[in-house]
Amino acid sequence: MNELNTLKGIHPGFVLEQKLKERKLSKGRFALSINEFPQTIGAITKGKRNMNTPLAMRIEQALGLEEGYFMTLQVYYEIKEEKRKLDINYHPDISKLRRVLFWDTSFEKIDWRQHKRFVIERVFDRGNQTEKEEITRFYGNDSIEEILTANISNWHS
Repeated sequence: MNELNTLKGIHPGFVLEQKLKERKLSKGRFALSINEFPQTIGAITKGKRNMNTPLAMRIEQALGLEEGYFMTLQVYYEIKEEKRKLDINYHPDISKLRRVLFWDTSFEKIDWRQHKRFVIERVFDRGNQTEKEEITRFYGNDSIEEILTANISNWHS
């Protein structure tokens, strides 16, 4: 299970490709050996197609891997993708923010989680009361206080 923990979130096809390379097996011949179309294995190893249970079982048996190995990877990959989709919706109420505040960057490309410090600093330096209230609601008082207090300390140093 240790190897699975390391591989969590990686598409199972990429792992399959690595396993085949380690064993010096061509994808086409391997596919035919387990009664699968080579195109299917090719699409999976490129991450364009998901693993399914019957195929995963045949692959695991042929490669001598633990049963459930590839489906476990598939589930973790799907969880990671779902979280990524949810993160796309992670943003403040942008109708309350003036785009001009972020004149030097593409507003649509702001990663609100990763650029928290930048956003808080910018809004509290140049924003109006509504914008400050929205950013405080979004990030929470503790985050705002932590970042602004650190900035005051840095200015006095």
